[in-house]
Amino acid sequence: TGSDILLSSSIMRSIISTVHSTPSPHVALTIAESPIPRPQSPDEVVVRIEAAPINPSDLALMLPAIDPSTLKRENTSSGPVLTANVYEKALPFVKARLDKPGAGLGNEGSGIVIDTGDHPDAVKLKNKVVSFAGGSTYSQYRVVRASDCLEHLPGVTPQEAASCFVNPLTALGMLHTMRGSGYHGLIHTAAASQLGQMLVRLCIDEKVPLVNIVRRPEQVELLKSIGAEHVIDSSTPTFHDDLVNAILATNAFCAFDATGGGSLPEAILVAMEAAALKKKDTYSVYGSGAMKQVYIYGRLDKSPITLASNVGLNFQLGGWLLMTSFLSKITKDELNQLKEKIAKEVRTTFKSTYVDIVSLDKALEVEVVKKYLSVGTGGKFLINPNQ
Repeated sequence: TGSDILLSSSIMRSIISTVHSTPSPHVALTIAESPIPRPQSPDEVVVRIEAAPINPSDLALMLPAIDPSTLKRENTSSGPVLTANVYEKALPFVKARLDKPGAGLGNEGSGIVIDTGDHPDAVKLKNKVVSFAGGSTYSQYRVVRASDCLEHLPGVTPQEAASCFVNPLTALGMLHTMRGSGYHGLIHTAAASQLGQMLVRLCIDEKVPLVNIVRRPEQVELLKSIGAEHVIDSSTPTFHDDLVNAILATNAFCAFDATGGGSLPEAILVAMEAAALKKKDTYSVYGSGAMKQVYIYGRLDKSPITLASNVGLNFQLGGWLLMTSFLSKITKDELNQLKEKIAKEVRTTFKSTYVDIVSLDKALEVEVVKKYLSVGTGGKFLINPNQ
């Protein structure tokens, strides 16, 4: 039984990230031990975590602003310690974490419910595979409210269910935001990512015109192989013209940009304005008059955003966060409907793939860390804390 599993051991292990100021500012990843939690209220369950993805948002807390060339691991009597120096110019961004208690890691994950409180909503989840979000999923066990769990259909594995919150809700949130802003087509950058592939499948299902921007020819082929119609390679000399033509074909004047730096947001706005001008017969010193929107939802490019003068004056360029820009604006019933959709389509629309599954200890090996720090297409790792 679940309680038997809990009683067979009283200690669990978790990855913790701490930012130290001495001898020089650096991040340390360690594996901490703590008592296995028990339900403290009737509506709580204990999940034995078997799969937790390493998302870019996880890395921002896990290894913030580090110099990868300084990564090193030391095996101590209390377990492995992985360290890396913080870039000096990035110190203001981690100042609030200096010498503070370590942070638990992992935004989302999946596992099997092994113990529950006595509320019927909790009891019905016993021995079921569930997903949840909320932090500290790079731990062997977590106590979660039953209402925060996403129950999966029989046969779905924790590995298949591991990424049911961050990417699926982001894709759904993009469409919700697009529609709420009055747009009918969408542009997405870094589009060959796991999220990008989900968005392609979702837009096909919901008949939303989508323009995908990628950086390499093989990424074009990848997206076209799953049904994408408009895939633009930003590395080609015809990028601008191709993007303008795609915008004309899709009426996509709303974009979500994962790069968040350099000239790509600017290039999108310039192409949107050029497309709008092609539809306009009259001249105005203020540009086309068409409203253009680029939402920044990632910072893959840390350089400053540039902005040309030929974007007109009817544009918006701003940030977008899953929690504040979407989840905080929908009702609990709406969220539950989205969670049900994700559970039903976890093997289709919201499918994720991974290059490797690693244990807590292996997740702290230098060569493994370097691999999951490289945010290339299809390079996502899963941690199985109980491996």
